Amino acid sequence: MTQTAQETIRSYFTAFNAGDTDAMLDCLAEDVAHHVNEGNVRTGKQAFATFCDHMSRCYKENLTDMVIFTNTDGTRAAAEFIVNGTYLETDAGLPDANGQTYRLPAGSFFSLRDGKITRVVTYYNLADWVAQVSR
Repeated sequence: MTQTAQETIRSYFTAFNAGDTDAMLDCLAEDVAHHVNEGNVRTGKQAFATFCDHMSRCYKENLTDMVIFTNTDGTRAAAEFIVNGTYLETDAGLPDANGQTYRLPAGSFFSLRDGKITRVVTYYNLADWVAQVSR
């Protein structure tokens, strides 16, 4: 039985908060298109996993105040949340990391097929994040 879009997105974010990349990958279609804020589109589960490894090295994040929206046929979804994070390791082209914390509103948009995520788009205000970690 295929999960509903709401269940799939909730599972994805539960796995994110647990730091469980494998469980996140289980929510994705093989051909997932990952649209990164301020970055290029990455295609496929392996590219997504590589991105997650990089992010786990540089950032420790927990998402709160989650609200998930879905359309009636389960092919589209969106989520709004707060990113509560710690900047662990300097990311190329960004300010130096020294354990700064940040709190940032963000949102993600999804396309789904057969209970799997085929597209992930995440947005947040990079200038706000830079200002917070530069204090």
